[in-house]
Amino acid sequence: MISPSPATFGFPSAAWVSACGAAIDASVAYRAAAADWTYGAVALVVRSAPDLGLAEPVALWLELDRGRCHGARLVSATDATRASFEITADYATWKAVLRRELAPVAGIMRGQLVLRGSLALVVRNIGTAEALVAAATTVPTSFLGDAA
Repeated sequence: MISPSPATFGFPSAAWVSACGAAIDASVAYRAAAADWTYGAVALVVRSAPDLGLAEPVALWLELDRGRCHGARLVSATDATRASFEITADYATWKAVLRRELAPVAGIMRGQLVLRGSLALVVRNIGTAEALVAAATTVPTSFLGDAA
């Protein structure tokens, strides 16, 4: 894993996930966009990337309800299957999402992100997805493989 500077959090680390959960919960825009979200947890699965030092897949579990993030933690890819929505991608794709180079719903439609859950529900809640990503991008992030 990355040894981030004190001002950044390495993605995907427990510290990054915690900071991301706090950023989502603090986001006024997310709270408004997701006020009607009652569809359960979302798991974001990062496929293994041995060349980057990520030997096993890892998942970020976000406990989301009515515009709040009630918990954010790292879980195994196996545990991620219990979430109402599971979105899986390789490391480079998640990096593009977090750099706002790829919108999550567009990535799902193009097959770059694989969704398990209701696509229709995600599309109807595109503003929620966009606000969640906007909140996540406020976390100072360092990425595996980037020069320090």
